[in-house]
Amino acid sequence: MNIHKNLANNRDFNKSKANFDSIYTQDDPREYYRVLYGLDYVIPDLAKAVFRQVASALAATRGRRLRVLDLGCSYGVNAALLKYPLDIDRVAGRYRELEFAGLESEAVTGFDRAYFASWPANEIEIVGLDISAPAVRYAEEAGLLDIGVVADLEARDLTPAEAEVVASVDLIISTGCIGYIGERTFARLLAAFGERKPWIASFVLRMFDFAPLESLLDREGFATEKMRGVTFVQRRFHSEGECAQALRQLRARGLDTAGKEEEGLMHAEFFLSRPAGEADDLSLEKLASITSGSNRAFGRRFSTLADDRLRFGR
Repeated sequence: MNIHKNLANNRDFNKSKANFDSIYTQDDPREYYRVLYGLDYVIPDLAKAVFRQVASALAATRGRRLRVLDLGCSYGVNAALLKYPLDIDRVAGRYRELEFAGLESEAVTGFDRAYFASWPANEIEIVGLDISAPAVRYAEEAGLLDIGVVADLEARDLTPAEAEVVASVDLIISTGCIGYIGERTFARLLAAFGERKPWIASFVLRMFDFAPLESLLDREGFATEKMRGVTFVQRRFHSEGECAQALRQLRARGLDTAGKEEEGLMHAEFFLSRPAGEADDLSLEKLASITSGSNRAFGRRFSTLADDRLRFGR
């Protein structure tokens, strides 16, 4: 395995990937949903069922209410879907309503706090970790996160207070941040835990090689299973450049893109990492069942013609 080559490939894709940095610096999620939902961002919906099944199995193992760490939580979309009987269509639709257009962020946050509080909540606590202070602050104030942590763990260690919060979680989830963050972040997270280690449920874009992180987890005493034979749509490609670079990177890794990225859609795979002793009794195949979301009606997107040219259309 050439880890340096893998990291270089990840950097190459990140250069061509659409730059959405500005949508994470707003004081409320209107722009976040406008941009990402406009690209048919569906991975939180597809991940929800898997996360709930994993959490249910873990709760039975631990025998108590769970605390979940959402890594790369942004504005708390995973928290909204895990805590409440909601889907991303309903949540994103709120921000298209005209009454939100002229409101200050403080008012939007207040309305959202009341809206989410009006739904019956599941018995689960969500800790969110992200580098965006405005996104974490909103998610806390809207009641989506029970605790928010603002940290770039690629750049620094956890503070003692942050490590204490992290050490209290039972399950770490992510829906697309792996590849942008990697072994440094996970090494720093895992250093916070004692003997009681969390389960780690990761949706990873196929452009990114999970092997280096899996090797780290193996050294830390985790057993990792991949959900075989299925991928999960994340969103449409934003541009021809993003699509073309992803196809080059996937093919360089020897992955078949037919029916997946060639159709103009970014696909992720699911990995579940558990302390080796807790992975023996229940396999991933018995623990969770899924649907791929491939029957969803998507907007105009890039797809591949017979001569490997890219076409933009339905």
